[in-house]
Amino acid sequence: MTRAPQSCRELEPDLIAVATAEARPTAARRVERHLAGCASCRSELARYEAVEGLVTAYRDTRAPEADPTLARAQLESRLADLRSRIMRYGVVEYMRSADRTGGKLARRVGGEAVEDPRRTEGLYRELADYLDGRRTRLDWTLDLRRTRSDFQRRVLEATARLPYGAVTSYAGIAREIGAPRATRAVAQALRHNPLPIVVPCHRVIGSSGDLTGYAGTRVGLKRDLLAVEGVHTVAGRGDFHIDRRAVYYKVPDGGEYCLPTCGGILEKPLGDFTVFGSRARAEAVGLQPCTDCRPDLHPLPA
Repeated sequence: MTRAPQSCRELEPDLIAVATAEARPTAARRVERHLAGCASCRSELARYEAVEGLVTAYRDTRAPEADPTLARAQLESRLADLRSRIMRYGVVEYMRSADRTGGKLARRVGGEAVEDPRRTEGLYRELADYLDGRRTRLDWTLDLRRTRSDFQRRVLEATARLPYGAVTSYAGIAREIGAPRATRAVAQALRHNPLPIVVPCHRVIGSSGDLTGYAGTRVGLKRDLLAVEGVHTVAGRGDFHIDRRAVYYKVPDGGEYCLPTCGGILEKPLGDFTVFGSRARAEAVGLQPCTDCRPDLHPLPA
C-alpha cells in the first residue's frame, strides 16, 4: 500500500476540522491551498464530509425508543439523499488545466464532487476512440436539469441531436428551438456548454461559415474536431471557415442532399443549411441524393 505524503498526513486533522465546520480560519485557508493541488486529499475531504453528514443525520433522527422503525426509515432516507448529492468524476484534459475541477462541479451540482477515475474509465476509452476516428457516437446518458436556464437546456438538447459529420449555424439552432431571432443568445448558451464534444458545439458555426471560436479562442481545436468527422475547413483572416465547395448541403425542409453547385446554393448564406462532410454521413441520417444534381453520380472529390 502506498503511504500518503508527509504533507497530506500532517494536514489530516485540519481536513477533519473543515469537514465538521470546526476549523480555525488559518487552518481552513491552509486546507484550501493544499486541496488546489492534491486530488487525493480532495477525495479524502469528501469522505469526511459524507461521514459528518451521516452523523448529523443520525443526530437529527427521532430517538429509537420513540419509534425504531420510523427512525431507521428516516435515516435511510437521509443516506439516500446524501448519496444522490455525490458526483463521481474523472478528468480528461484536452484543452486546459483541470485544476479545481471538483470545486467547480460541486458548486454546479449543489453537492459533493469526488474524483474517482475508475467510475469514468469506460467513458474515457469511448472518448479516445472518438478522437481517433474509431467511434462516431458517444451514447452517454445526459442530465441537463442543472443547466443555467430552460433556454440553455433547449439549446443543448438541440445541439446534442446534431449528427456526426454535420455542421449547422447558431441561427440554425435558434430556428430549431423556435426562437429564430435568438442567434446571439444561442452562441452565448453554447459558450457555457458544460459537456463539450458530448454536446457537440464544435458542429455549430457562424452563418458566414466562420468557425467563430471554441472555448474562447481555441478555433484550431474546433477545426481539429471537425476534421476528425471529415468536415473540411480552410484558413481565413484570423479564423477558419467551412470549405463550401467541399461539403454536401441538406435542402431546407426536405429529405435530400445536394452538391454545392445545385440551384444557386453558393449564393445563399451558409446559415440557411445544414452541411455534411461526406455522402455517407448525409445518408446515415436518412437523406436521399438530390434528383437534380445527382451527388450519387457526381460525388465531390474525396
